[in-house]
Amino acid sequence: MMKKIAAITMAYNDEFFLNRWIAYYGRELGERNLYIYLDGVDQKIPSGAGSANITRIPKPALGRTKGDKYRIGLMNKLAAELFAQGYDLVIGCDCDEFLIVDPNTNKSLAQYLSDLNIKNTVSGLGLDVGQDMNLEYELDTSKPFLAQRSYALLSTRYTKPVVIAKNQKSEIRNQKFPRWGSGFHSVKRTNFHIDKNLYLLHFGFADYNTLLAKAAGRDPTWQKHLKRQIARTILMITNKKRRRESYIKLARTLQTIFRPIYTWTKPAMFGLKLVTKIPERFRKSNV
Repeated sequence: MMKKIAAITMAYNDEFFLNRWIAYYGRELGERNLYIYLDGVDQKIPSGAGSANITRIPKPALGRTKGDKYRIGLMNKLAAELFAQGYDLVIGCDCDEFLIVDPNTNKSLAQYLSDLNIKNTVSGLGLDVGQDMNLEYELDTSKPFLAQRSYALLSTRYTKPVVIAKNQKSEIRNQKFPRWGSGFHSVKRTNFHIDKNLYLLHFGFADYNTLLAKAAGRDPTWQKHLKRQIARTILMITNKKRRRESYIKLARTLQTIFRPIYTWTKPAMFGLKLVTKIPERFRKSNV
């Protein structure tokens, strides 16, 4: 039996990724099951909005850390409201993140999640897709991402518990269902589960020139953050000599078994920096 599944996100000045996000999750779940908050009453409704549910909200003057906590609070509240409306699962992620199912399962995202016995939450393995500056050109916005990018950093940062389930024993009014931490990077009140066939692909650092342009329009704290990510993702992918698809299995094993001492709600890889070649079959997702 198919479950009722919603996908939610919040964005600021990011029409390009929002249109991609709506197109992908709209195909997988239906546009009417997408809920988007735009961070600012002056924000433009994306051209590809279709029948997605879009709400513009006032943008408070907050720094990056406080802003992240404010935004995830809104996302947790929205998830609670959607569960109260009858949704079984809610996918929460940034607009540059795409949860895909391994094409070898021959199932759509909705079919696969409906067949899973998700008690509280589930995560895909995080792939931080980047640009190989020696081999890959600037992104062509008219083509799928995976037709232009072939490598990713296997990142615990993007192994996120993006799917939460409505537990029948939860009392929604007291918000006792799983709650996300800032940026959807962690989950509270439950354990962390990584599914063997799910992958969360992050494309926020997939193009060097786009990152530079994005940094120019942000405040100093965001500029420092984006520059760190350029060094961490793009330069690492460009300079790594060993980029093996087999690293995916190793990363999944490590992240499934080990947790940092300071928090058991996040995965660990002991500082290993592994770059994988993205499996060719993933292009079937049309991301």
